[in-house]
Amino acid sequence: MTQMEKFSSRHREELFQALGNSVLVREWSIFVTRCLMRKIAATMFMIALLLSFQPIGWALAGLPEDATRAIERGDYKKAYRLVKPLAEQGDGEAQYTLGLLYMNGHGVAQDYSEAAKWFRKAGEQGHPGSLNNLGVMYKSGNGVSVDYIEAMKLLRKAVEQGSVDALNNLGVMYRDGLGVAQDFGEAASLFKRGTEQGQPVAAFNIGALYYGGHGVPQDYAEAAKWFRMAAEKGDAQAQYNLASLYEHGRGVTQDNTEAARWLRKAAEQGHTSAQYHLGSYYHKGNGVPKDETEAVKWYRKAAEQGDGDAQFILGLAYFIGAGIPRDNSSAYYWMILSTSTQTGKDFKMPVRVKWSDDVARYMTPDELKKAKKMFREWEANHPNK
Repeated sequence: MTQMEKFSSRHREELFQALGNSVLVREWSIFVTRCLMRKIAATMFMIALLLSFQPIGWALAGLPEDATRAIERGDYKKAYRLVKPLAEQGDGEAQYTLGLLYMNGHGVAQDYSEAAKWFRKAGEQGHPGSLNNLGVMYKSGNGVSVDYIEAMKLLRKAVEQGSVDALNNLGVMYRDGLGVAQDFGEAASLFKRGTEQGQPVAAFNIGALYYGGHGVPQDYAEAAKWFRMAAEKGDAQAQYNLASLYEHGRGVTQDNTEAARWLRKAAEQGHTSAQYHLGSYYHKGNGVPKDETEAVKWYRKAAEQGDGDAQFILGLAYFIGAGIPRDNSSAYYWMILSTSTQTGKDFKMPVRVKWSDDVARYMTPDELKKAKKMFREWEANHPNK
């Protein structure tokens, strides 16, 4: 049974009837914060071990100056017009660039099959970035059928040609046992080689191995070292994980202020869980001054990205006027929206539905009509949700 379900009906009714009484608002704050801190402990280490594509900026070397300038300006349609004839004439760098344009949908409709075609042509000439990207596509099944053996073959060739990203991606294949026998030791070796050559995702991945003790002795201090290396290069997931280490005092001295600092860095990059947890820090005053308005700001950012718990809490905040003016229509809208998604771990679906129904009983017909209109508009703008 969740904390929400344990919250007595008497207190719930008092909360609804008080509608802004400061004592009950504080009680609500304590109650929600307990749920939030439990969620932090449960979800802070959702380790995302990533593959990496070489980005469009890497395509500049070796291109004609006018194509390079077009890419730098973001004029991808012009870049496409300039690069395609060169690619058709067999220029490897142009073929690689054309593959990137198709892969990202820059200057042309996104088409993974076309991207794979041009990466293959450049790869046949030994282009390291193309070999890496085509290997990743065979791993993920974008534009080609999934084939782990082919992915391994291409990634090994990319490493031989000097692709730093391929070191990381090959490490992922060994770590997960895809197309090769699982070997955490080899994965760790490849991640370290990638990190030494400046690959930030590889630094994150070796940190995750140390955190879990896979292929290396479990060592939170080492995990913190590698996460920090990736975090300082701007990796949002590494920033989020480093915040957790500071939150729990694992491998570093416990420091909520430092945890909040790294959460903010990840949250500002759009990391949904970091936004949610930064909201909880402001909610309780962990490592930052307690500030309901700032808490609601970060809950909203996470809610707008589809976090069901954040949507539910934002609805509660609107209902009692915590950090935001009271608005029954917005309260009901966000609560109903939270029932349309399975994301979030604190507030289970029956709880979200029950509270949504409770809030509806305190709404006027006009307020209810407005909320339902807001929800229909959201559905129209998110047809695949």
